[in-house]
Amino acid sequence: MKRYAVTLEKLERDELAGITRKGSHQSQKVINALILLNCDEGEFNERRARGEAIAEVLRISQRKVDRVKKRFVEEGLEAALGGRQGRRPTYLRKADGEFEARLIALSCGAPPKGRAQWSLRLLADRAVELDYIDSVSHETVRRVLKKTK
Repeated sequence: MKRYAVTLEKLERDELAGITRKGSHQSQKVINALILLNCDEGEFNERRARGEAIAEVLRISQRKVDRVKKRFVEEGLEAALGGRQGRRPTYLRKADGEFEARLIALSCGAPPKGRAQWSLRLLADRAVELDYIDSVSHETVRRVLKKTK
């Protein structure tokens, strides 16, 4: 396994020490701060602990220690403290205001022949047929029609 060396600056050590000593923080953030403080190989650390010892004292796995160290080296302090937040890709909304207005107007209109009322899938298919949007799922249609604001 690749070895990641954690070297903290004085300000970073002070920030991490503040997280572990005072205030209310998420438990994983405190644990990650303790991992980084104990793994520090910089000049401001008086004693350095091995990964196995840290894992044993904090009652966590060695893999977690390795993951936090890797995240610190590759992505920085905030990413190492924050864990996995923000890793999900952001998607652009397909349903803009114009599409929503057209969809609502379509749903208020008469349903297709042979049907008593519109279904979400029928609305989605008809919106694509009428070229309101290139593709849309019935779940998006449901969310648009459910809006109450």
